[in-house]
Amino acid sequence: MRAAARRGFLRPLAALLFPPGPEGGSGPHGVLPTLLVALTFVSGVVDAVSFLGLDHVFVANMTGNVVFLGFALAGDRELSATASLLALAAFLAGATAAGRLRRGREPVRMFAPLVAVQAVLVAGALALTAGGGGPLPVVGLLALGMGLQNAVVLRLAVPDLTTTVVTRTLTGLAAEPWDRTAVRRLVSVAVLFCGALAGGLLTLHHGSRWALALAVALLLWIAVAGAVTASGRAGPDAP
Repeated sequence: MRAAARRGFLRPLAALLFPPGPEGGSGPHGVLPTLLVALTFVSGVVDAVSFLGLDHVFVANMTGNVVFLGFALAGDRELSATASLLALAAFLAGATAAGRLRRGREPVRMFAPLVAVQAVLVAGALALTAGGGGPLPVVGLLALGMGLQNAVVLRLAVPDLTTTVVTRTLTGLAAEPWDRTAVRRLVSVAVLFCGALAGGLLTLHHGSRWALALAVALLLWIAVAGAVTASGRAGPDAP
């Protein structure tokens, strides 16, 4: 009953992004689009924490880190080349690990376990922050988790919901005709903005711990919902 209620809550939101076919039921990706939207919000939250509270570095937006690394090496004293390199290395390590783990496995079944691992990593970052740990270990844990997230999202290949990058999304909004894809793109951009706003408000006014706690809670919920989604795929109308 709980699983049915959860799917009942997630399906209408997913249907706004990927409408079901004429026969009804779930859309082509089930409830996964809703969970990816929630992950997009988490990306905004953790990037707010890392940029505003941890040496002006990103843990989700690796494009920004490559640019920041160039600025730091050019002599910008407000940016840390060490933090940027660490974030890039940890992100790549997470993506590599997830890529190896998911070989031969159905991507949707790896989604929940990898998000659960990400929740543990963010919880570790929260514990370090609460204990007064330095910024670099926190950057490493958060970037490692975002590497896991990006790898599994890449394998799922749900259109327009990358969870971290919106440059291509914005390009599609401006350059291509508006249709159903425009709704997904607008939602993706808006949710990333809202996540950054929420994370920024919490970090600036209450400290990074509250923003990281929010990220952990959301990741745990996403992992549980993803596990329910994977277990229900055996049914004819499973998401």
